[in-house]
Order: sequence, then C-alpha cells, then structure tokens
Amino acid sequence: MGVRKKSVDDQGIPVPRWYALRIYSGHERKVKEGIDAEVLRCGLEDKILQVYVPYERFVEVKNGKKRSLTKNAFPGYVLIEAVLDKQTRNLILDIPSVMGFLGVDDNPTPLRPEEVEKILVPDNAVEHRSVIEAPFRVGDSVKVVDGPFSSLTGVVHDVCTERMKVKVMISFFGRSTPTELDFSQVKSVSQ
Repeated sequence: MGVRKKSVDDQGIPVPRWYALRIYSGHERKVKEGIDAEVLRCGLEDKILQVYVPYERFVEVKNGKKRSLTKNAFPGYVLIEAVLDKQTRNLILDIPSVMGFLGVDDNPTPLRPEEVEKILVPDNAVEHRSVIEAPFRVGDSVKVVDGPFSSLTGVVHDVCTERMKVKVMISFFGRSTPTELDFSQVKSVSQ
C-alpha cells in the first residue's frame, strides 16, 4: 500500500506528521524541554504531540568494568510529531538552538512512516552492546577478581566477545572445572 501523503484526513482534520529539526549539536535535551514547555504554556498539546531525541544504548567496558550508557543516535537533530501550521511552526523555530526544519528551501519535509519506525524502535529494543576487542585470548592465564571463585586462577578456554563472557578452566578441588565469567570478573596474569 502507498504511504499516506495527505496532510488532512477524510473529514478535513489536519493529520500530525513527523519532522526532523536541525539544532545545535549537544542541545538536543534543551530543545526538547523548551518545546515541551512552550507547548504546555500555549495549550498546543493537540497540535504538537511528541518531541523525541533519538538515542541508542550501549555497554562500555573500561578498566574491566561494564557500564550501560546512552548517546544521541543523531547528534544535531530532534524529531517532532506535529500538525504544522503558522502558529506551531513559529513556536518551534523560536526555540533557542533550533536552526530549522529538514526539507527543501523553507518547506519542512515530513519523514516517511518507515523511517520514523526504524528510529523509534530502539526505545523498545534490547540494549545494544558495543563491539569491543576481547581483552583475553584462548590460552591466557587469568585471575578471578570477582564472584564466588575470587582469587583463583585459570586458563581461558573460550571467549565470547558479543556477550562479553569468557570461559575459564579453573582448578577446583583437584579438578579442572569450566566456569563462564564476565570480562569484568577476570584480569590477565602477567607471565
């Protein structure tokens, strides 16, 4: 089926569309808060429905510690779902740090529904993991620094970079036991 391109529905009521705003990079949250405040002040909740700062989640491993972080997916852009008329357009463009709408000349171009869907999905998606270089290789000697096997040493048997896990063969009660640990739970033993 075709993408709906009309700006009004069958009864002549304006249909909200998604638009991309160009803003100063690093001012995304400030612009969102400014637009939200002005919408409430002017009572335009029925015309400006959502202001969305696209972001992505990732995991950073630094010094053997995992941290869950977020960063702007599109620095310098904010998405807005609105019925654009003279009043709403002027309200948006008068917000500090807003440079203008994405579009041709002075005409804002609405985003296609499939584009918006791809951008909004990360909100509901499982946390993305950053690709990191594995700090361990098969055969490396490591010491467990966290968990029930803390202070024991072993040899790396398998490395799973995507899951940030390492399988270590630990000698425990005279038997070699495979144990799966997070990268953050082990550190290399210098030879």
